[in-house]
Amino acid sequence: MTNLWLRGCLLCVPLTAFCGGGVWGQDDSKPPVVKAAVGLVPLNEMAATDRYLGEEGGLYGEGKNVPPEGQRRAAEAALHRIRPRDAAGVPSDDGRIVLISLSMSNATQEFSTFKPIADRDSRKSSRLTIVDCAQGGQTMARWADPQAPPWGEALRRLEAANVTPAQVQVAWIKPANATPRGSLKEHGHLLYRDTLTVLQNAKARFPNLQIAYLSSRIFAGYGERPLNPEPYAYEGAFVVRWLIRDQIDGEPRLNADAAKGQVRAPVLLWGPYLWANGPMPRKSDGLVWLPEDFADDMTHPSRSGREKVAKQLLEFFATDPLAKPWFAGE
Repeated sequence: MTNLWLRGCLLCVPLTAFCGGGVWGQDDSKPPVVKAAVGLVPLNEMAATDRYLGEEGGLYGEGKNVPPEGQRRAAEAALHRIRPRDAAGVPSDDGRIVLISLSMSNATQEFSTFKPIADRDSRKSSRLTIVDCAQGGQTMARWADPQAPPWGEALRRLEAANVTPAQVQVAWIKPANATPRGSLKEHGHLLYRDTLTVLQNAKARFPNLQIAYLSSRIFAGYGERPLNPEPYAYEGAFVVRWLIRDQIDGEPRLNADAAKGQVRAPVLLWGPYLWANGPMPRKSDGLVWLPEDFADDMTHPSRSGREKVAKQLLEFFATDPLAKPWFAGE
């Protein structure tokens, strides 16, 4: 078994100001102060035997980055239900498939950059409408109230795009809350609770919502403000995994199968995993996060940072076998 904090610190570059005085898992109530690369390994590069605060590697656990067979079958069934629909939600060859985003400022900055790039891409279906419903300051805690203002704004944006809630069938959601505190167990379970409620709200608002692709945050090791620094940005990935695995394990609050009872959530899958350890290239694709990829607060993405996420989103939706069918109109 490999302790990921220790392995990461062996890889820290000179930009790193502080890697902590011990293993975070021994006292994770206070995050260390970091300036660049931090002693962490991307979740999709962790093996089944690696551990971070008791959590093993792999986006879906057990060192695996693809959904287990049961969840894959659930996603494939959901893909068959995603089809062009008219304004009332009835399948129609002349209808639309709507992809929305739900989350906070980082998400709207990234998704609004993705939309025009995707709209120009020849791989995108002519039946697909992309609407950015994410909004500045609207974290999961805000969206958790089903009557909160961001839901009304989301409906306004759908209307402006000449589509309806009944045509929304796919969502990209980026779970995050502002100024998290405490250990993974503490802040993570708050984010889990809020995101679970948001997923239920989304299914209630958009009855034809079939799949929600979840992405955790980008690197946050350059920031000094408490808005959402490391290791909270990194640890958000475990919250995504908890939600997906709980759905796999039959959590009734996340049920997406009508044969098992009331459907309360869409099928949950990972979207693109966006975290990389600052200037250290990710093994799978070389992704890095440099200071110039961030705005002055070193938390929100700059233009180059937004474009990095937009390209990750585009390639994921255009090529992933559990997204390509609706994105490309196959």
